[in-house]
Amino acid sequence: MKNETKKHRFRAVAVAALALTLCCGLLAGCSSNGSSQAGSDSSATKQASGDFQSNIMFCGSTSLYPIISSLASSYTDEYVKWNKVDSSFPEKNISIYVAPGGSGVGVSALEEGTCDFGMVARTLKDSEKEALGDYKEYEVAKDALTVSVNAENPLVSTMDDMSTDTIRKIFAGEITTWDQVDASLPAEQIQVYIRDLSGGAYEVFQKSVMGDSKVTDSATQSASMTELATNIANNKWAIGYAGFGAYNKANANGQKLVAMKVDGVEATEDNIISGDYKIQRPVMFVGVGEPSSSEQAFIDYIFSDAGIKVIRSNGYIPSFTA
Repeated sequence: MKNETKKHRFRAVAVAALALTLCCGLLAGCSSNGSSQAGSDSSATKQASGDFQSNIMFCGSTSLYPIISSLASSYTDEYVKWNKVDSSFPEKNISIYVAPGGSGVGVSALEEGTCDFGMVARTLKDSEKEALGDYKEYEVAKDALTVSVNAENPLVSTMDDMSTDTIRKIFAGEITTWDQVDASLPAEQIQVYIRDLSGGAYEVFQKSVMGDSKVTDSATQSASMTELATNIANNKWAIGYAGFGAYNKANANGQKLVAMKVDGVEATEDNIISGDYKIQRPVMFVGVGEPSSSEQAFIDYIFSDAGIKVIRSNGYIPSFTA
């Protein structure tokens, strides 16, 4: 079982190294003035076990990234120094760093001890639970994967529902042109868009829809849900599994994507909460051992009205009430 001693053993790991080896150079941090940083010395140096922890590091899911990043910015803008959060805390600058890279990256970084919290947009695997040991999950939001097509695709005027098997065949490359989906459609090539293989969405879709079938090698991988939704919006003949949050944001200023019902069930908030819409996942972060006092203070902020507002603004369904 890993514990707090294990967690703090790696406090001197450089964030620049984390960015290079785990986050592919995508490290972004929220400093006390809310600006983005990369490879900052202040984020690299963590206090030894037993000292106050003024720096907090999140790494992983690109779906959770904008939520935690936004909350980190507003938190540091509001308080600036830890003693303004709690008078018993020292007068040290608040430094909360948030690095995207995918759910798998988040879990790996947490296992290695190179972050304080791993951001994950899927359930943990049994092997990950065993490796993490004394872990705790903090579910922030519920998300679903919408099977979305471009709003200009003539398919939207002929059908609004797809069976799981039809979706599987499209993503497996067994159905390759739109006329094979509906005979009234042109024989245009279906352009399949997916998340990259490190993303939690890829694993959720594989488990919920694909089963033993492999996604076609011709599918275009996207580095984030925002990119995936944008790719569908920019291609009339596209289909992809855009996250519920990304889908809502893409359509905020006009219908760009249209989500198909899956086996007759629409991806609505009520159907996601009830579990009737089956292609869904938790959006959460995971820590090892008990959180430090500063970590707990920021966690409390995440699970407050401020957190609900940011979660809603990103198109997700909060998993809690403040």
